[in-house]
Amino acid sequence: MSRIHLDILFGPGYQLHPYKYVYQPGQYAAEETVDLVTPKATFNNVRVLGPEREQTQVEISITDAIKLGLNVPVRDSGDIKGSPGITLIGPNGLVVIEKGVIAAWRHIHMNLVDASELSVKDRDFVRVQCGGEIRPIILEKVLVRVHDSFVLEMHIDTDEANAAMIANGDLLKIME
Repeated sequence: MSRIHLDILFGPGYQLHPYKYVYQPGQYAAEETVDLVTPKATFNNVRVLGPEREQTQVEISITDAIKLGLNVPVRDSGDIKGSPGITLIGPNGLVVIEKGVIAAWRHIHMNLVDASELSVKDRDFVRVQCGGEIRPIILEKVLVRVHDSFVLEMHIDTDEANAAMIANGDLLKIME
């Protein structure tokens, strides 16, 4: 969420409060929540991710997009051109964003050492075997994101995780 939208939704100069730190350094789920509103549906108490960003974006699953009545593109985080907008309601006000709702492209974060060991570079695509014994699948076109601060971790949405019965912390295999 951008600074200007934080100011409108929570009050001028408002600072997010970390609720739970996620695996990537400096990133967290905030205590603060907003409501997402479209003409078709409202999702209440959607957690804000911190820290603040350059631009406001909302990442949802395809299932959630259908419930909200939105046709969202599958994109790399931050690529919001041509995406639909949504209304955000916070305790202090509301914001209508004209664009910014996407389904995030499945991706793997890794640092430079991991990338070297796996012989991949930033923005490559890999195949990932996951799902274990019961519902094994191979995810195609998993985007590689490399940065020296990243910790090795794959991000998929709930639709993909549920289809393969994948849980947080499961080990996955990058295919050659």
